[in-house]
Amino acid sequence: MVDAREHVLLVDDSVSTLRVMERNLKLQGYNVFTATDVAKAVAFLESNAVDLVVTDLRMPKVDGLDLIRHIRSNYPKVSVIMITGFASIGSAVSAMREGAEDYLAKPFTDEELLEAVRRVLTNAAARHAGEADATIGATQTYGLLGSSPAMMRVYELIARAAAVDATVLITGESGTGKELVARAIHYESARGASTFVPVNCAGIPDGLVESELFGHVKGAYTSATVNRMGLFSAADGGTLFLDEIGELAMATQAKLLRVLQEKEVRVVGENTSQPVDVRVIAATNKDLAALIEKGAFREDLFYRLHVVTIDMPPLRDRGDDILELTQHFVRHYAAQFDCEPPQLNHRLIDALRAYAWPGNVRELQNLIQRLVIMSGGSEIDVDALPAVMRYSVPKVDGRTCTLAEVERQHIEVVLASVDGNKTRAAEILGIDRKTLREKLKGYESDRD
Repeated sequence: MVDAREHVLLVDDSVSTLRVMERNLKLQGYNVFTATDVAKAVAFLESNAVDLVVTDLRMPKVDGLDLIRHIRSNYPKVSVIMITGFASIGSAVSAMREGAEDYLAKPFTDEELLEAVRRVLTNAAARHAGEADATIGATQTYGLLGSSPAMMRVYELIARAAAVDATVLITGESGTGKELVARAIHYESARGASTFVPVNCAGIPDGLVESELFGHVKGAYTSATVNRMGLFSAADGGTLFLDEIGELAMATQAKLLRVLQEKEVRVVGENTSQPVDVRVIAATNKDLAALIEKGAFREDLFYRLHVVTIDMPPLRDRGDDILELTQHFVRHYAAQFDCEPPQLNHRLIDALRAYAWPGNVRELQNLIQRLVIMSGGSEIDVDALPAVMRYSVPKVDGRTCTLAEVERQHIEVVLASVDGNKTRAAEILGIDRKTLREKLKGYESDRD
């Protein structure tokens, strides 16, 4: 029996086609709504809950593929069926690639439509039930918080990645929570009972990367005084998380590619390889495609890693998640320091929402920790914030200044947000400390 709560939106520029589909679906108990073009469909979706959209492909002005893209970007839980009188393999592939769950070619029978609707809604109900469980586990157990559309998409991708044993690439700015996503995938997967081994590729000296990853035997090189197990072997049966993989040298990238292809490692100093059963999850805050263009990252390794991709949204694109995260951190640090949770007045909340958060969630967490310590349980006003956050409206018009001036302002904003900590600022900016120091010296010279 049809669930009366299931809402179906039909989109077609043919009024007669809409009437036939609407009548047939209503007879089966569905709540049915209609729109004669994409603009009306978009307006309806903005103010109404919909479970399924059945849309024509060819329509005036804006076509059905554009509607699917809009739905996938803004309503990830809404299912889609594409219908068209221009049946072809190409249009079917395009529809499925953009996110349609099914495809019907006109003319189709009433039973074919009903069967497609039943099948898609049944599959969606099962999928959403599984994703809800995964979301609860991720948000409550693995530190991921937020209910914005961007984060709901992340939870959906975590659930999908956990269900398969494929390599995952997590992209996003520093401080967005890429390791939390990696841990959520691991613990929700079949490997969850095994080891999760995180590795900061940027933190290993170039000369020791191979030894750390693959291990070495005594005497393999001068300082190798004992046998050492590599991180791949330590993660055998579990997951190896390679953070900042864009920092690996080209020679190490070649050896990593071989491990991913052959599923075996060769310990430094040995002539034979040994098999390993490891799932690799990699992460980066750099544009790997740009590194490939510069010859700094192997294209074949990129495609080997790029099986499942999760792009972590920056905090500035997560809407009211900022408030949810702020409240969580206030409660957390008030409990940690055994004090009353301070009240945040509306001026401070407005400033938090207006700020660009170059350091993302990590920057917000550090700020709230400091505010809780300094507040003593009293109300916190906007004057407790760093000056750069109180006046976060850009002071330089990007249309009337040079690129160097924009870069300089951004660096100064990031430095102010971390109280002048150059190491932390360099991490947020995605550059090394030496580069940051040289840029700051240049700014001092300009002032002189």
